[in-house]
Amino acid sequence: MAAAPKRGRSSSAQSKPGRSLALILIAIVALTGGMFLSGHTTPRLGIDLAGGTSITLEAKADQGSAINSANMNTAVEIMNRRVNGLGVSEAEVQTQGKKNIIVNIPKGTNSKEARDQVGTTAKLYFRPVLAQDATGAAAATPSPSASASGSSSASPSPSTSESATTGEKATSSSSPSASATTQGRAASDALKADPTPSGSASPSASASPSASASAPTAAEAKLQAAYTALDCSKQTQRNKAGEGVKPEDPTVGCGEIQGVWYKYLLGPAAVAGTEVDEAKAVYDTQTAAGWQVTMDFNKSGAKKFADITGQLAQNTQPQNEFGIVLDGEVVSSPTVSQSITGGQAQISGSFTQEEAQSLANMLSYGALPLSFKEQNVTTVTAALGTDQLHAGLFAGAIGLALVILYLVFYYRGLSLVAIASLLVSGTLTYVLMALLGPAIGFALNLPAVCGAIVAIGITADSFIVYFERIRDEIREGRSLRPAVERAWPRARRTILVSDFVSFLAAAVLFIVTVGKVQGFAFTLGLTTVLDVVVVFFFTKPLMTLLARRPFFASGNKWSGLDPKSLGAKAPLRRTRRPAPVETKEA
Repeated sequence: MAAAPKRGRSSSAQSKPGRSLALILIAIVALTGGMFLSGHTTPRLGIDLAGGTSITLEAKADQGSAINSANMNTAVEIMNRRVNGLGVSEAEVQTQGKKNIIVNIPKGTNSKEARDQVGTTAKLYFRPVLAQDATGAAAATPSPSASASGSSSASPSPSTSESATTGEKATSSSSPSASATTQGRAASDALKADPTPSGSASPSASASPSASASAPTAAEAKLQAAYTALDCSKQTQRNKAGEGVKPEDPTVGCGEIQGVWYKYLLGPAAVAGTEVDEAKAVYDTQTAAGWQVTMDFNKSGAKKFADITGQLAQNTQPQNEFGIVLDGEVVSSPTVSQSITGGQAQISGSFTQEEAQSLANMLSYGALPLSFKEQNVTTVTAALGTDQLHAGLFAGAIGLALVILYLVFYYRGLSLVAIASLLVSGTLTYVLMALLGPAIGFALNLPAVCGAIVAIGITADSFIVYFERIRDEIREGRSLRPAVERAWPRARRTILVSDFVSFLAAAVLFIVTVGKVQGFAFTLGLTTVLDVVVVFFFTKPLMTLLARRPFFASGNKWSGLDPKSLGAKAPLRRTRRPAPVETKEA
């Protein structure tokens, strides 16, 4: 009885290797095209290779905050998160002495925006507006006790949004009940969650809505004089406006709208910025309102915000506005028509994307524990320069050449697969580095170059593992095509375990370090992931195709897969047993 023929091994993995090769080719073409379309055809260089901006900040003791190592380290951490908020921009933030912090920003980063990010304390308060004037207009002198408040709040419908227009002020208010005509940039605060009408208690910071009938106190007279004399067109006066004022006291401030500066008389703070849980920059596609900054308040902040908006809604302009005061500057003064409940609000007002992201970034990463004075800003040349970069690239080229020579000498024709795989890996690495510069702020520094050089060895190691598995199968007496397929599962497990260990090390290093070392870790992790992609989608399919070619399949001595040179066993052959000899009994 003839034995049933054995089923052949499934050929789905080897029948269509062209699909994988086409897929990775399409990916390379698409990424390369994106690189040229973006206009960034070379990777961004870090400050050690291309120079940049160095900012020296001097700490000043704030109210209730002392200059000590704990506060300085906290400030460094916050500044680092701010500058690197969009990704790996390779900015360096470190202390110098007991009172200074040095911030090095590589070339290609918006140095002005970075300067605003690192030194701003981001102390945010929501204050009722008592009066406002354009710079140069006749200053009004309302009583500081005339803050906007009320005893009840409005109940909005779920679709209500609170909006205002703030811009060039045509008139100023000379009394708490006077109104101002406004025009110009739009600013709005809208409720994002489904509102639930609730009663509002008058905050302790608010006074009576009517002007005080009594003569102003010395403090009130001083505040009126400060408001009258304030000229927000002068930077020195803007810097001093509201300086050293406690949150519970009324103050003056300045705000810029469409290039024009306005001065504000502001009541006591009703809500503090520390009661904002999160702030994000979002683009409103539904109403075409443009870029906005959304804010989520904590429980106490939501209650206070509902109270103050409910009270301001009962007044007339400008006393139905609240000033959003960031470090003494009024960044927005929206009009309130109804109480905003639910703990969510949004600030809009012709923000650009950079303005919205900058404000949200500062609010999200919190206030610095200390105030900082910009002591010095200098443009620095490359710390290592192009000569050192060329030396690093030359070292990498030598290492790559040695690897290729070894592969050619040891694997002969099989080395063509490894060389082609290295070229594909190198192309993907370069294109992604060029694209990640504008995308996440990645900057190539010298440690990152070292990471790319180390990756050459990791990538070559994956090819060697697979090639040696194929050779082992040939030594066992198998032909090339089944050897390629039988070797792949074993080699695949080894490659994945090895690359996982490398990626895990890179991830841990990236998380626990900052600055230049992060660049090394990021590059090592990126090239490790690309190694897996190249081996699976290029090296293995290419090897499957070459195994069908006579040059490799026949075991040519220059192919690197010659069975005789590898000491292969003779193929097992089945032989027939001789028939038993029949003997006759005598």
